[in-house]
Amino acid sequence: MSARWNRILALLPRAAIVVHDLFMVWACWQLLHAGRYSILPDAPALPLWNVDTSLVLGIQALVFWRVGLYRGLWRFASVADLINIFKASFIGLIAIVLTLAWKRFDGVPLSVLVIYPFALSALLGAPRLLYRAWKDYQSVQSDSTGRRVLILGAGQAAEALVRDLRRSGEYDPVGLLDDAPHLQGAKLQGLPILGTLDDAPAVARETVARLIVIAIPSLDAVGMQRVVGLCESTGVPFRTVPKLSDILQGQSLPGQLKEVAIEDLLGRKPIQPDWTLIRGWLGGRTVLVTGAGGSIGSELCRQCARHGAGRIVLLEMSELLLLTIEAELRRSFPDIEVEAVLGDCGDPAVIRHALSLHRVEATFHAAAYKQVPVLERQLREAVRNNILATENVARACMEAKVEHFVFISTDKAVDPVNSLGASKRYAEMICQSLDQKSTHTRFVTVRFGNVLASAGSVVPLFRDQIMKGGPVTVTDPEVTRYFMTIPEACQLILQAAASASHGAIYTLDMGEPVPIRVLAEQMIRLTGKQPYKDIAIIYTGLRPGEKLHETLFYSDEEYRPTSHPKVLEAGVRTFSRDLVLANVPKLRDAISTYDIEAIQEILFATMPEFDPLQQDAYIPSANVVPFPVREANR
Repeated sequence: MSARWNRILALLPRAAIVVHDLFMVWACWQLLHAGRYSILPDAPALPLWNVDTSLVLGIQALVFWRVGLYRGLWRFASVADLINIFKASFIGLIAIVLTLAWKRFDGVPLSVLVIYPFALSALLGAPRLLYRAWKDYQSVQSDSTGRRVLILGAGQAAEALVRDLRRSGEYDPVGLLDDAPHLQGAKLQGLPILGTLDDAPAVARETVARLIVIAIPSLDAVGMQRVVGLCESTGVPFRTVPKLSDILQGQSLPGQLKEVAIEDLLGRKPIQPDWTLIRGWLGGRTVLVTGAGGSIGSELCRQCARHGAGRIVLLEMSELLLLTIEAELRRSFPDIEVEAVLGDCGDPAVIRHALSLHRVEATFHAAAYKQVPVLERQLREAVRNNILATENVARACMEAKVEHFVFISTDKAVDPVNSLGASKRYAEMICQSLDQKSTHTRFVTVRFGNVLASAGSVVPLFRDQIMKGGPVTVTDPEVTRYFMTIPEACQLILQAAASASHGAIYTLDMGEPVPIRVLAEQMIRLTGKQPYKDIAIIYTGLRPGEKLHETLFYSDEEYRPTSHPKVLEAGVRTFSRDLVLANVPKLRDAISTYDIEAIQEILFATMPEFDPLQQDAYIPSANVVPFPVREANR
């Protein structure tokens, strides 16, 4: 009984709106007739109710329901609602005319019909707008105790942000800043535009702002760096509104304020792939992803699902990661068939089983070990997982006549000086060697720089150190790396697969390498703290196997642009393909006996350029300064 009563109570507000609208229809019809009859010397009597009035009310009620007039809320009435009201009034007029035509409009002046939709739109729209204005006024009055917010930007994002902040009741917007000359001195949602972005420090002091929100989602990296610098100079905490792409991909909610991510400060614009090419190639295909639960593998699965893959086979050796990515894909992409396989891709039976489940048309080999210091002490595992497992997956794909095999490599494979680079370079050569032997499978390699926020990258490490109050550890003041975001990395994979040449190696034009020291300083500032003052940065010296600077290509690879201006293709270097493939069984024998010396000899014989750095040859930083947290926080 109580549930039924609650449902009845829930319908009362909407019923009241329906009664209001029908009353306005009746009032409009009566007032228009009264106005028309008032100018006649012998006007007929105007009854409060007759057959014509009943027809008008019935017709208009039906039109209101069909047009969906009661789906909107008065609290958020907008221009779209006014357009809907006018559409309902105009359609209602047409229906009324057709209905009354049978009696040749006897007793209905034509002037009433002409004015009717406009008058009715005004009578229905005015109460809605007045109600919204009253509620907005109440929100403004209640904001007096909220946190004072200064907004950077005065576009559509800022306008929506002001409304959201006022509705929340927790924030009090005090003004806006924008560089557009024609906006200076204007108002947005009743808030004044107090100056340009460069005025942020002075305006923040004058308005006693307690939070700055960047509401310019279209900013590129260079622009964001400038705005972040201005925000930092105010000493006030700052946040940003999410980008539309983040909202659409479910990474942020509309109206949600988020911290500026280090990805937003890359010294270049994010690379946009050729989506038409990718969707045309990927549409309806069955793809296999090894290492599907890792940071790269999982994002690659999302991108494949988002851009048209028909079926995704997941191969992962971690049961928890496999469970997580499988559940996410089934939840987010219910129309795509997902097949999960738990196992090691270095096991021939496992990869044959994964390929036998469906007719796989493209394989993305993302499974690998990639931590340089760890692999320096674990050469056997680096070779087993990065070389032999790659050869196992590649041969199985060739035997299954998979059309495309995409191997994910690293810039450390260029002139390798560590176990990771050597194992990845050997795997690159295996792919190029098999490509010449295969008539069905096209082998492609994609080289990454450092992937921001991927498992084991420096960004999560720095973030954790900053949260704990420091110090932030950087290996050397001069060390630099190329950086790309996880989505960029996975989009590069798809771009390469869609436009691949046989045996080619692709990489992204990532601009200039970024000093790790600068990255650490930027991440500290993004938390509202100052490097070297609030959070210490100490230099620990290069770790085993690390270089000061990485390169993307060998000097003799003759890289060239592709159809995409930011994707580069390297030519195939000259090497003995027979030697590369012949030494794989020897590596397997050395792996089976854990013979590290034999493994090293094979690697040196196959890759003369492999020149391992010796740990005692590392030159530590000239300024390895102990800087305790308690000193940093003084």
